[in-house]
Amino acid sequence: MVASSAICDLLYQLGISANYKGFLHTAYAVSLCVEQQDRLLLVTKWLKYGTNWKAVERNIRTVSTIAWKHNLPLLESLSHRHLDRRLRSAEFLAVLFHAVCSDEFERPA
Repeated sequence: MVASSAICDLLYQLGISANYKGFLHTAYAVSLCVEQQDRLLLVTKWLKYGTNWKAVERNIRTVSTIAWKHNLPLLESLSHRHLDRRLRSAEFLAVLFHAVCSDEFERPA
């Protein structure tokens, strides 16, 4: 089982800090997907984090943009491809899910 600290560490490495609402939404979404992989299909619909799914989607999109701007090389490394556009929310969550499940990122010492 992947610890939530691994998810948070990855988000911080991507340049996303906890002062963004999307940080919590993204971390929770990835942890839900770790518990049950098929949640990746409609993950934002699963999140009832004190708001509606549209706000959750927007917040995840915001942190995806931050990762794109602040640490594109790491994001591309985790995606295993060159990225010529920002990842959509579902794509971003899938990349994070794969990274934390496969331990592809290096956790800080």
